[in-house]
Amino acid sequence: MYLTKEIKAEIFTKHGKGANDTGSAEGQIALFTHRINHLTEHLKNNRKDFNTERSLVKLVGKRRSLLDYLKKKDIARYRAIVKELGLRK
Repeated sequence: MYLTKEIKAEIFTKHGKGANDTGSAEGQIALFTHRINHLTEHLKNNRKDFNTERSLVKLVGKRRSLLDYLKKKDIARYRAIVKELGLRK
C-alpha cells in the first residue's frame, strides 16, 4: 500500500503545525499532493483507467480549493507551502 500510517504521520509532522495536526490546510495540501503524485504515476502506466483519472481530477480540485482558502486567509503560509511542495500557481 502506498499510503501507510507512517507515511501519513511523516507528512503531517513535516507540513502540519504539530505531530498530530491532521486538520491544518498545509497538512491536507501536502497529503493531497502525495496522493496526486501517486495517481499520476499510476495513470502513466494505465492510460485507460478512467475511474482513477476522475479521482485525480477531484483531488486536484480539492487541493486547489484549499490553496485558494489559504491564499485568501494568510498569503505567507500560502507562499511557503507552494514553495515547499514545488507547486505551480
